[in-house]
Amino acid sequence: METMSMMTGLKSSADVLFLLLGAVMVFAMHAGFAFLEVGTVRKKNQVNALVKILTDWAVSTIVYFAVGFPIAYGISFLRPANELLSTTQGYDLVHYFFLLCFAACIPAIISGGIAERAKFWPQVTAGAIFAGLSYPIFESFIWGQNSARLQSIFKSVGGAEFHDYAGSVVVHSIGGWIALPAVIILGPRMGRFIRGKSHPILVSNIPFLALGSWILAVGWFGFNVMSAGNLEKISGLVAVNSLLAMAGGIIAALVTGKNDPGFIHNGALAGLIAVCAGSDIMHPLGAFAVGCIASIIFVYGFHFEQEKLKIDDVLGVWPLHGIIGTWGGIAAGIFGQKFLGGIGGISFISQLCGSLLAVVFALASSFIVYGTLNKTVGIRLDQEDEFNGADLSIHKIGAYPEDSIR
Repeated sequence: METMSMMTGLKSSADVLFLLLGAVMVFAMHAGFAFLEVGTVRKKNQVNALVKILTDWAVSTIVYFAVGFPIAYGISFLRPANELLSTTQGYDLVHYFFLLCFAACIPAIISGGIAERAKFWPQVTAGAIFAGLSYPIFESFIWGQNSARLQSIFKSVGGAEFHDYAGSVVVHSIGGWIALPAVIILGPRMGRFIRGKSHPILVSNIPFLALGSWILAVGWFGFNVMSAGNLEKISGLVAVNSLLAMAGGIIAALVTGKNDPGFIHNGALAGLIAVCAGSDIMHPLGAFAVGCIASIIFVYGFHFEQEKLKIDDVLGVWPLHGIIGTWGGIAAGIFGQKFLGGIGGISFISQLCGSLLAVVFALASSFIVYGTLNKTVGIRLDQEDEFNGADLSIHKIGAYPEDSIR
């Protein structure tokens, strides 16, 4: 009896450590979001990018702890500390930490789309609403306490439940589609489009952009592999599929993006975003194909968004996270099939329905939140502040203070 109790305790401790390591890896990804944005925006907005994402992280931590996680999973932490430890060594606590890293991706994704012209506090407020309320509601119906209700509908319609192993749809699609109305309501940056003609604004720092991509790519293996939740469910297939999808994204971007470093480094992320949903059920060659297609979607989608639709989405978060996240959900229903080397047990119809449901939910949430903020407190910097840059206008210091002195 004592031996069994000790083994149970060791298993609980191993699961806590496993998930904690995953949480730390996904937490590190937020540095990737920050440097990807820092390298893309102009020098006068680099401090703002760093402060926004760190502040959004802190606010998301609080609201997801107090409101979001209880909404999603029905577990409250407003109990004595000894009860929080219970018999599982505080597994629920590190589970919250791990899933917080997913929830905090929502404001981090949005940040890249609205960069260089958004007010600080309205965006922090919007991020808090999404991380603490909107995202957890959707999460609860796919992964959480309300999932049985919605999944039974998917099963009756498509013959199988909606499958999103690591968040192509729940995290990335939701974040990217929420960003779209924000970008549209804000309008383009000053000088981006003049008399209907496009005037691209150059990125400021390719090494920082590349650093952001590398940090995200490394952390992604915590994002995907540790979504198993505990040690006994860990899958080497998930790891290798993530790797092959990333490689596919890079190679496709290299060709279609004509060796552009911005497309190549974002191509790696496109592949990783797309493979999240089906990384546990695809064959590695299927994952490679999914990554290639995702990268092609991003390259052409970014051009279409910027030059045809005239939408000034600074980091291209709508095509990168929104459209490719949707593709990832649908792709799981294609490449997860046995006839393409997948494990099976997946329905294309269910994947399509779940992916489209996320689009509708995200757009509705975003238009309500940003529409309300825009009508009340306003969400855009005034022209003088935007011209001077968010660093000096909001934070009273530039990214390179010594240069300002000189």
